[in-house]
Amino acid sequence: MIKISKIAMGLSVAALSLGACTENFEELNTRPDALVADNLDKNLLGNAFANAQARAMYLAPGGGTSGFQTAQSLFGDLYSQYFATTQVNFDSDRYTQVGSWSNGAWNYFYGQAAPVIQFVEEFSEENDLPIENAMVKVWKVAGYHRITDYWGPIIYSNFGNGETSVAYDPQEDIYKDFFTTLDEAVAVLKANSGESAFVGHDQMFGGSVDKWLTFANTLRLRLAMRIRFVEPALAKTEAEKAVSDGVMETNDDSAEILTTINSRNPYWIITNWGEYRMSALMESVMVGYDDPRTGVFFSETVDYQNTGEGEPYQGLRNGLSREELGTPDLNNLNSDMGVIFLNEGRGGSAAGEPWRVLSAAEAQFLLAEGAAIGWAMGGTAQEFYEKGITLSLTESRVGATPEMIEAYINSENTPSDVSYSYKPEWNIAANSDIPVKFLAGGTLEKQLEQIGTQKWIAIYPDGWEAWAELRRTNFPIPYPRLNSDNQDVAADEVIARLIFASGEYSNNLAAVEAAEQFDELVSRGGNKNNTKLWWDAKED
Repeated sequence: MIKISKIAMGLSVAALSLGACTENFEELNTRPDALVADNLDKNLLGNAFANAQARAMYLAPGGGTSGFQTAQSLFGDLYSQYFATTQVNFDSDRYTQVGSWSNGAWNYFYGQAAPVIQFVEEFSEENDLPIENAMVKVWKVAGYHRITDYWGPIIYSNFGNGETSVAYDPQEDIYKDFFTTLDEAVAVLKANSGESAFVGHDQMFGGSVDKWLTFANTLRLRLAMRIRFVEPALAKTEAEKAVSDGVMETNDDSAEILTTINSRNPYWIITNWGEYRMSALMESVMVGYDDPRTGVFFSETVDYQNTGEGEPYQGLRNGLSREELGTPDLNNLNSDMGVIFLNEGRGGSAAGEPWRVLSAAEAQFLLAEGAAIGWAMGGTAQEFYEKGITLSLTESRVGATPEMIEAYINSENTPSDVSYSYKPEWNIAANSDIPVKFLAGGTLEKQLEQIGTQKWIAIYPDGWEAWAELRRTNFPIPYPRLNSDNQDVAADEVIARLIFASGEYSNNLAAVEAAEQFDELVSRGGNKNNTKLWWDAKED
C-alpha cells in the first residue's frame, strides 16, 4: 500500500502537476519542497484539481491510457456486457481476476488520484477556500464510490495517515460518509450560488458553482438508488433530498471531462489495439430495438463493409475459451466501437469524445425508478423514462430528430435473437421480450427492467457504472458466458466484486487481513469474487 504523509502529499502534487490536463495549462517549475501556502496560488491549486478530475476517472494527463485498460476495459466493460474479448491472452472475460491488472487499477487510484484529491481538500480547508473545498469534496465522492463499487471495503478514511498500516473501511460506513460529505459540500455551494472557482482549470463545468451543485445532487441520487435494496429508508430520504435541491434536467447539465490532444479519451487509443468488440447482449438489445444509437455507438463489421452481406452489426458472446478466441477474423466479423470513439486515422477526431462522468439522461432514469416504487420524484415513472430516452437521443453525439425520437419511444420492437453463421453453436435467443414503449399497465418488475435496460444503453460506454447497476438490478437481463474459469463464479452468474489487490498482502498485510473479517464480507462468503457487496441486496 502506498503510504503518504502530508509532506509527501505536497511532493506528489508537485510531480502530478507537471502533467498538464489540457494544452492550456502552464508547465510548472516549482521546486517540490517549495509547495507551501505562501507561494501556492490558485492557478497551481487549480491545476492540481484538474489532475484530480482526470486521474479519478483513469484518464491520463499527457497522453497514454495509464490505468484505464486494466481498471475498466478489462473488468467493468466486460462484466457489464458492453463488450466481449477478442484477444486470446485476455482471461478476465471468463471471470479470471488477473492479479497484475487489478493491482494496476488499485495502485493507479491510490498512487495517482487519491493523493491529489486529498491535497486539494486539505489545502483548500486550511487556507479558507470554501468553494474550492466544496467542489473537491464532491469530486472525492465521485472518485471513491467507483473504487468501493469494485472492491467493497477499501482504504478511505485512513488514506494518507503516514502509518505503515492503512486500515480499510466497510462499504456501509463509506457510503454513509458519502452522504455526509455531500451535505457539507452542498451547503457551501448553495450559499455561494452564482459564484465560481477553479475557472480555467475545472474540466467539467468551467468553475460554475451552480453546475457543481446540480452535479452533487445528481450524484447523491445515483448513490441513494444504489443502496435502495439494503437501506430503503435512507435511500428514499437521500433521493428525495436530491430531487428537492435540483438534479440534472438537460444535456447542458451533464458532467463531462474535456478531452484534448494532451488528455485524450482512452478509447481513442485502445480501440486501435483490436482487443474487444460489441457484445452479444448489445446486439440483442440495440439491433432488436432498431435503436438510432446503434450506428453511433458501434461500427458496421468489416466483413459487411467489404461484402455487403450478412448483418451490419454483430455482437460477440462473452467468455470465449482460448481455443474459441482462436476463431479466425473475430475482429472483422464483429462490430468495433463507433467512429466517434476512434482515432483520426480511422475517421475519428483529434482527441475523442468528452469523457462522460454523469449524464442528465441517467438522472431521468434514476428518477423513473424512484417514481415507479413510490418515492416523491416530482413526476411519473413513464414521464421520466421517456425524458431519459429523449435526452440520450438528443445528445450531440446522436442528434436524433423529433420524428426519430417519437417513433422510438412508441416502438413495440423487442430484443432480437443473436446468431452466428460462422459458429452456430454460439447462437442464443433474445435476452428479453420487453419493448421500448413503456408498459404503463405492466408489472413493476417489467417497468423496472425497461428503465434499467434503457439506462444501460444511455450510459454507454461507462462500463464501470453499468457493471454496478447490472449487479444491483440484474437489468438488462445478462447473457450467460460461454465459459467461466473461476471456481467461485459460474458462467451464468454476474461476477460480484474484485477480491482485494494482491499487492496489499505484501505491503499492507494487517489491514487487508482485518478487512477480510468485516461482517459485510464474512456474512456473505468472504473475500471471493462471488461475495456480494453491501449494497448488492436485491432478492432473487
